[in-house]
Amino acid sequence: MKGIVYVILFTVHYSLFIACTDVQEHTAPAIRDRDSASVMTSYGVNTLISDSGVIKYKIITERWDVNTVKNPSRWTFEKGVFFEQFDEKFHVQAYIQADTAWYYDQKKLWHLRGRVKIRNINGLLYESEELYWDGIRHELYSNVFSKVTTPERNMEGTYFLSDERMTHYTVSNSKGSFTREDMTGESKDEGKDKQEAKKDTAQAPQQPMRQQLQKHRRTGR
Repeated sequence: MKGIVYVILFTVHYSLFIACTDVQEHTAPAIRDRDSASVMTSYGVNTLISDSGVIKYKIITERWDVNTVKNPSRWTFEKGVFFEQFDEKFHVQAYIQADTAWYYDQKKLWHLRGRVKIRNINGLLYESEELYWDGIRHELYSNVFSKVTTPERNMEGTYFLSDERMTHYTVSNSKGSFTREDMTGESKDEGKDKQEAKKDTAQAPQQPMRQQLQKHRRTGR
């Protein structure tokens, strides 16, 4: 009987010893990778941004995240952004808005997505779903469908390139409405005289023209 008791006690003791030596740690994985965490998150932002000591624009956004660990480092505006662009004399040159935006501070490059709209002081309205703003080259460009509306014309195209003030711009693969003066650069009287001169002249069949890049140049007021 005592032998059976000793066997049982030895078995229990050995089981407890094994249980104590096989303790395992239960650790949860990291919630997010280190480079995904923002070093700064601000809400309800209304601030002025300067470059080289000169105020460039005013930013209004619901949320602003700054991440300097990601490569490349960036500012993120997931809740949309609206800002005003200023000239050297602090005059408003344009209003810009988008549903989402990223600013790569080292490259000085803005990437705007979703209902992008720009309106400048000359009455030009730009609309697209995506736009890039290169602060080093001082250019705006887009490779998706874009629409440009001015007091004189309406333009639509799949490629857009412009200076920062939207006073000199190019649209390719475009379509839209123009006046005769926009297309030829001549007045109505000059065009009428040319039509009269051609009435009695036989015309050769016209060859279809290859689609070319259409450029439109405007000067600021």
